[in-house]
Amino acid sequence: MLEQVLDIAGLVCLLLGSLLCLTAAIGVLRFGDLLTRMHAGTKPQVLGLLLVLLGVGLRLRTGIDMGMIVLIGLFQLLTVPVAAQLVARAAARTGQKRSEPPPPGA
Repeated sequence: MLEQVLDIAGLVCLLLGSLLCLTAAIGVLRFGDLLTRMHAGTKPQVLGLLLVLLGVGLRLRTGIDMGMIVLIGLFQLLTVPVAAQLVARAAARTGQKRSEPPPPGA
């Protein structure tokens, strides 16, 4: 019974994580300037990946797999903010300005 509940919880986490990763990809394609694209590419993508990892962890439930999943999550949490900060710094140093928002319905 507990295994079935964990499998269903894992499935829900996988689906929610996949939807968040999809919204991140759509945001990167739809938004116009660098800063909004960077925001769309980092915030929901990291949460989506963590939910996917949680779903996989709930499904696998072995020690070696859980250790690897925790490492992947930690490295993701450590590298994404640093990369986003470096991209924002490079954009500021090169003088990139915010572009005009796209017209409604575009």
